[in-house]
Amino acid sequence: MTLSSFSFPTAIQFGAGARKEVAAHLRDRGLKRPLIVTDRALGALPVLAEFRTHLQGLEVAVFSGVFGNPTASQVMAGAAAYKAHNADCVIGFGGGAALDVAKVVGVAATHEGDIIEYVWDHPKVRPITNALPYFVALPTTSGTGSEVGRSSVVSEDDTHLKRVVFSPKILARKVFADPELTLALPPHVTAATGIDALTHNIESYLSPAYHPLCDGIALEGTRIAARSIVTAVKEPGNLAARSDMMMSSMMGAIAFQKDLGAVHACAHALGAVCDLHHGLANALMIDTVLEWNHEAAPEKFEELAHVCKVPGGGKAFVPWLKELKASIGLGGTLASHGVTKEQIPKLVEIAFRDICHQTNARPCTKEDFERLFAAAM
Repeated sequence: MTLSSFSFPTAIQFGAGARKEVAAHLRDRGLKRPLIVTDRALGALPVLAEFRTHLQGLEVAVFSGVFGNPTASQVMAGAAAYKAHNADCVIGFGGGAALDVAKVVGVAATHEGDIIEYVWDHPKVRPITNALPYFVALPTTSGTGSEVGRSSVVSEDDTHLKRVVFSPKILARKVFADPELTLALPPHVTAATGIDALTHNIESYLSPAYHPLCDGIALEGTRIAARSIVTAVKEPGNLAARSDMMMSSMMGAIAFQKDLGAVHACAHALGAVCDLHHGLANALMIDTVLEWNHEAAPEKFEELAHVCKVPGGGKAFVPWLKELKASIGLGGTLASHGVTKEQIPKLVEIAFRDICHQTNARPCTKEDFERLFAAAM
């Protein structure tokens, strides 16, 4: 018999107004000098200024140097800001990019070397041995679920390749998941991040890896996203739909500790080569890859169709997904988003090297990736 090991992540305070509890939580632990790590756009918006009004009594500094796909140099700049403020804790405030940087700012601030030296597959990977600063996370988008993840994805500055720092030590000590923080998101961001959450849940469920706990979470996360993503996009002020999407996002990220699949391998390649938003990249590939995957797990597609209330069963699931994407403005081909046929060889190379496809429902060869990218063009 094969032995399996399971673990689940961090404490979560969920609901409208959760952001107002952060200051008391930190003060109760004797923490007084937080560094807020956020992205450039959020740093200038009222949502951050409003959050800061709930941090009275704390000496707060802000690092807002995160932009685009997060890079190693952004992490190192955040670590320098942490030291300059003489900070004693980190508040991650933002979407997946800001939270990925926030998770490892403390590593870079308390350890020697560049953060790239701590990625799991570095040839001379450094261990995380020192105590890390106390870290809390507040997601402002509902997509990556980075707030509950034990990995941080940062790109190399020169190659733009995404690298992963993986350790339970970088988990947030507490997540304050407040759907009110997502109310101001524009529809196209809500759509792209929402599809990211849905993709996490679907791909995790389809993975052949053994993890029934994650399967249950992934199916429920899929059901919740399917019922609310259109409403969240078309009625931005609908707090119930925003709450559903934030919960689905966290569930997807918890579920994908089981693993993901070829949709994400393709999306990571599109991010590296074409700088496409990760959620959009998932959206552009998901129906092509899932259509190819169907024969490997038809009974799972039946279950996905059931929880999403898709008439027609498993064979109707991918067509339903195409209609869903179109209804929230994420239709189109790779070519319509600027991807060229000349880029396919590079995309194939990066996707094939990506670890995600190793747990795809079907094994993927380089030739398979060539066909998938060509079909999505």
